[in-house]
Amino acid sequence: MKKRKGYMLIILMMAVFVLSIGLLVAVPVWETQIQREKEEELIFRGKQFVEAVRLYQLKNPGTFPKSFDELIEERCLRKLFKDPMSEQGEWNVILPSLGVARAKKGSPQKVLVVPYGAFPSIENPQIIGVVSSSTKKSIKIYHGQENYDTWLFYYGQDPEKMPEIVYYGEEEKD
Repeated sequence: MKKRKGYMLIILMMAVFVLSIGLLVAVPVWETQIQREKEEELIFRGKQFVEAVRLYQLKNPGTFPKSFDELIEERCLRKLFKDPMSEQGEWNVILPSLGVARAKKGSPQKVLVVPYGAFPSIENPQIIGVVSSSTKKSIKIYHGQENYDTWLFYYGQDPEKMPEIVYYGEEEKD
């Protein structure tokens, strides 16, 4: 009778060991799948903002929204989507850079990326899009970019030409 208890304990320990190994293999696969789903959600939400700015342009030719609330009030965006890649859910806002008017023909345009928290300090903002505030490396490569903070979603974007990104607080190069 005592020999049987010993065998049962060994079999139970082996079963726990096999399950532990299985979980060690499954967890990274599961985390990768969750990250891929969040990346697809990031693309979907980013494109919703682009479409909202496009609709705003149709309703108000020649002007851009000054806030996300304006996009919601004008019924161009049904709700303020959160950034799925950042913990706070806050986007960085894309504005046309002052250098756009000075850009030479054929050269990529410049865009100004402003953290959402600094956005109220911008005088007369013109929102053209959003970009994730997460600086993490992505699994998917989107428009040739491997970090979420370079996955740009803005009105008038040419996927073939990556614009020069000027970050809020940095000096613009001429």
